[in-house]
Amino acid sequence: MREFLSAWSFDIFVVVNLLVIPIAYVWGVRRVRRASPRSGWPAGATCAFMSGWALLCIAYLGPLAAWSHTFFWVHMTQHLIVMMAAAPLLVLGIPVTLWVRASSPRARRAYVVPILRSRAVRFITDPVVTWLFFAGVLLLTHFTPFFDWALRNHDADIFIEQPLFLIAAFLYYLPMIGKNMLPHRASAGHRLASMSIMMVPEAIVGAVIYFSPVVLYSVFAEASRPFGPDAKADQQMAGALMWALVMVIEAGWMMLIAVEWFSSEERKGRKLDQEHSADIVVS
Repeated sequence: MREFLSAWSFDIFVVVNLLVIPIAYVWGVRRVRRASPRSGWPAGATCAFMSGWALLCIAYLGPLAAWSHTFFWVHMTQHLIVMMAAAPLLVLGIPVTLWVRASSPRARRAYVVPILRSRAVRFITDPVVTWLFFAGVLLLTHFTPFFDWALRNHDADIFIEQPLFLIAAFLYYLPMIGKNMLPHRASAGHRLASMSIMMVPEAIVGAVIYFSPVVLYSVFAEASRPFGPDAKADQQMAGALMWALVMVIEAGWMMLIAVEWFSSEERKGRKLDQEHSADIVVS
């Protein structure tokens, strides 16, 4: 355990990006609070965003990053933290809304609003497109030679694989949870259905990895293991994590949508009751 925890990974590209993310967010929050001291900025959004950022640091800088090319279960844990926890927490930080509110009125009219209303943004934030993209990333990266290639090539891992998983997850959750200013906002029912169906490709990936009679990825079969399980047991642990843990985490985000849906319907009901009472008084 000491050997595992004492290993750390520092890549300059990763470190710089992890420093830029919170600095940009805090700068935006300060601008919003100065411009709108009364309404300010929700503390919950800031806490969610910073929690997501902290999880990215854990995934990309600590022992998980250092051992991710040796143990498959570590690599899977790293990606699950990024895709299923960090990305949705970043979305709950409503960064798109922050970008709109932190921009000057001139920049908002000239750049921000036109960009958000553009065909490109409408396309990449469409819930169907983001679902297909996320599911495609999960299936194609695990069931093509890409996975072995990325793990054997440091630059491919840092510049392609890791950003790909984060971006795919962020775009998927963007129209699903939170209150970001987006062209598309599906109903709560559609969002719950989308997340339920997403469990299918997630379960397929986990099940195939777990039940495979052979070690699927040569990089893990050939890895020198100073401790821990052998390659086959390691792969089964990774498959179990993907298969079971993802279902639990996904269910948690679905509960968040359900609570939001219930609260919205409750507010609508109170509003209708007030309008009905007002009509009775007038009549």
